[in-house]
Amino acid sequence: MTKAVTKIFDEIKVGDKASTTRTLTAREIELYASAADDYNPTHFFESAAEDTIGQKKVLGHGMWLGILLSHVFGNDLPGPGAVYRSQSLTWHRMTHLGDRVTLTVTVTGKEEASKIIYFDCECVDQNGELVADGKAEVYAPLKKIAAADIELKKAKLLNSLDLFDDIVEQACKLDPVRLAVAHPTDKSSLIGAIEGAKLGFMKPILFGPENQIRAVADQNNIDLGDIEIVHCHHEISSAETAVLACREGRADALMKGSLHTDELMGAVVTRNTGLRTSRRISHVFVMDVPAYHKMLLITDAAINIYPDLATKADIVNNAVEIAQALGVKIPKAAILSAVETVYPKIESTIEAAALCKMADRGQIKNVIIDGPLAYDNAISAEAARIKKIESPVCGDADILVAPNLEAGNMIAKQLAYLANAEMAGVVVGARVPIILTSRADNARARLASAAIAALHAHYIKERTV
Repeated sequence: MTKAVTKIFDEIKVGDKASTTRTLTAREIELYASAADDYNPTHFFESAAEDTIGQKKVLGHGMWLGILLSHVFGNDLPGPGAVYRSQSLTWHRMTHLGDRVTLTVTVTGKEEASKIIYFDCECVDQNGELVADGKAEVYAPLKKIAAADIELKKAKLLNSLDLFDDIVEQACKLDPVRLAVAHPTDKSSLIGAIEGAKLGFMKPILFGPENQIRAVADQNNIDLGDIEIVHCHHEISSAETAVLACREGRADALMKGSLHTDELMGAVVTRNTGLRTSRRISHVFVMDVPAYHKMLLITDAAINIYPDLATKADIVNNAVEIAQALGVKIPKAAILSAVETVYPKIESTIEAAALCKMADRGQIKNVIIDGPLAYDNAISAEAARIKKIESPVCGDADILVAPNLEAGNMIAKQLAYLANAEMAGVVVGARVPIILTSRADNARARLASAAIAALHAHYIKERTV
C-alpha cells in the first residue's frame, strides 16, 4: 500500500493544488451518520430540505463534502500531520446519490510565523456545475510524516469496494451507447434513462407517449434537453418499437421503463421480430459484497426458472461475457448445489459435473469452472480446506451459478439485505444487453446497471468486428 507523505511548509508554494473525485453513495451517507450519530433527514431524503427550509438546491450533503476536504488536506496537501484551523464554505446546490464531485484546493497564501497555509476550495459535479466553494486555513507540518496503515476492521466490514464507481468510470471512458428505453412514463424509469446521458456514456431514445413523458419530466424538474422521443400509444407498442430499433441497429441496448417485464420480454423473445440469438437469454446480477474480496456475479436469478443442462451451459457462457466485459479475462465459475460431491438423487450435482466436462471439451470457453460446490466452498477457501477440496475456484469465485431461479434469487437478495451488498444487473444472450429495472432499485443501482449494459454493448461490438 502506498502511504501518503507530507509536503512540509517550506515545500508548499502559492498556486499548488490538490484534488479528489468521489461519488456520493448511500453507504457513505450511512457510514457518516453512524459515526457522527447524526440522522438528520436532510442527509437521507432530498425532499426534507425543501420541506424544512423551502429550498431544494442549496442544502445537501455538506458534511460529506467537509469530510472530503479533510481527506485532501490530510492525505495530499499538506498531507499527514496537517491540522485544520478553520473553514468557511458556501453550498450552491444539492448533491444527489450517484453524483460524482471533484473537490479542488488551491494555495493562495502562507504565513511564516504561524505556519498557516491559506486555501481556496471549489467543488464541482460531473456536469461541471458549482456545488460549493469557500476558504480554509491549515497548519502545515514542519517535518515529513508517513501515514501508518490503520486497520479499521469495523469500517471494512461495512464498506464496499466501490466497484460500481469503477464500473461507471469505465463506461464513461468509452463512446456513448444508444439506449432504447421502453415506456419511461414515471419518475424512476425516466431518471434511470437519463442518468447515463448526464455522465456521457449513454444516448437515450425514449419510446412512449410523448405528452406523458414530457409531463413527467416537467413535474420532476427533469431536463430532457435534445433527447429523442419516439411517440408510441401504449406499453406494448413502446416495447415492440424499442425492440425493433435494437433489431435494426438503431440502438445498442434496451431498458425497461414503466411497463411489466413480461410485456417487454414478450417483444424481445418473439421469434421473427425479437432479439433472440442461438443462445438462451439469462440474467446476471453484478454484486459488490463488502465481506467478499472482489466483484461477484450471480446467475440466473430472474429469467430461467428450472434451467436444464443446455440452458445452464448458455447461462454460464452469458455470465462469462459479462465478466469479460467488466475486465475479468478468465473468470472462475462455481456451479452451486447443496453438496460438493456428485450425488445421483440431487440432479444439480450431475449437471454441475457435466458442465465441468463440457468446459473440458470446449463447449464452455474462457472460464475456469468447478462443481458441484456447496455455497460455503465456493466463497470460502477455509471451508474448502477443511473439507479437503482442492480447487482454484474455491474461495475465489467470480461467478456463482445457481441450480435454479429460486436459489439464485434468494442468494442475491440475502447478500443485499443481510450483508449490505449493492446489486445491479443485466439480461444477456439477446442481440443487445437488456436492463430490467426494479421498483426496489435505487438510483445508484440503476446507474450501475446502465453502465454494465454499456460496457457489454461495446464488448459485443468488438467481438463482431
